[in-house]
Amino acid sequence: MTPHRSRLKRVGAAALVLFLFVAFCALGTWQLQRRTWKLDLIAHTEEQLAKPPTLAPGPEEWPAISSEQVYQPVSVTGVFLHDRESLVQAMTKLGSGYWVITPLQTEQGFLVLVNRGFVDQAHRDQGTRIDTSASGKVQVTGLLRLTEPDGRLFQANDPVASRWYSRDVQAMGAAHGLASDSLAPYFIDVGVGSAEQEWPVGGLTVIQFRNTHLGYALTWYALAAMTVWGAWRLLREP
Repeated sequence: MTPHRSRLKRVGAAALVLFLFVAFCALGTWQLQRRTWKLDLIAHTEEQLAKPPTLAPGPEEWPAISSEQVYQPVSVTGVFLHDRESLVQAMTKLGSGYWVITPLQTEQGFLVLVNRGFVDQAHRDQGTRIDTSASGKVQVTGLLRLTEPDGRLFQANDPVASRWYSRDVQAMGAAHGLASDSLAPYFIDVGVGSAEQEWPVGGLTVIQFRNTHLGYALTWYALAAMTVWGAWRLLREP
């Protein structure tokens, strides 16, 4: 090999090593930033859950609703509209089944979707649930959740077929003819029901945040160090 070609190979190898080193370090730093964000999110959620329930936000508060209010305990009183129930496919610790989403006509005049809990395949139909037709005024206490538009990855909601994969407030409201200007842009996950209430099963909201960012960061930094070590070994070769 000529000296010129040898020089070119060394320059190319050096450029590749530099690129990999910078890329691995950048990925490691990004994971550390994600870890900081995740820790802040966990702390904020724990703070939210510790708060006493407040009145569910009314129409005048809807424009200001943000992710900062997710998992905030709220309470509202009204009447369930059981004839406009939606079932959203779900997987919980009880197995596969559905979330029961029922509109609530509140005393304040607006509508809010309530995730009343989980039902398995055997209790999908309303007639199989003893408590499903609870009528009259009820008080609902649960966690405020933001709408989940469109569906899941590779599984889009199909309102025409009443096939739901996510709790899309606007789409569900439209499918059941609920006025969009009176429908809250959030839904409420109810807490644990009474001893007599078997289905739906409430209180199954998953509030766990996977935090493995430190491990990923150390992996990327280790790869950066290995890149430098490998380059050093190669440079020592004739």
